[in-house]
Amino acid sequence: MTPIAWMAGASVVSWLIASRVVGPAANPEVLYGMLAPLIVAVVSWIVIERTYRSNPERVMRVMVEGLAVKAVFLGAYVAGMLRLIGLRPVPFVVSFTSYFIALHVTEAVFLRRLFKF
Repeated sequence: MTPIAWMAGASVVSWLIASRVVGPAANPEVLYGMLAPLIVAVVSWIVIERTYRSNPERVMRVMVEGLAVKAVFLGAYVAGMLRLIGLRPVPFVVSFTSYFIALHVTEAVFLRRLFKF
């Protein structure tokens, strides 16, 4: 399976399990807490992998630029979800933080594999 399939599959399965275990008390916050970190991880993986395959010397620059884009996007996303949509902060932030960390660790593992010669 591809890294994207692993990240998306694990995220969806964990969301389904959390929804089943916690019940409606956690939804839609858990789902919305998962979406942005998953989108960021998938897009980041695609961009970095394509850059590495075409021009490995540019990977570091792409990763640094991506960090800035991610920070702006995720900040706007969190603010929008909490203020505009009106999600409950605690389940959303717990979900967002958990998925953010888990997906970035997963991406780091896949990047390590990609960069091995």
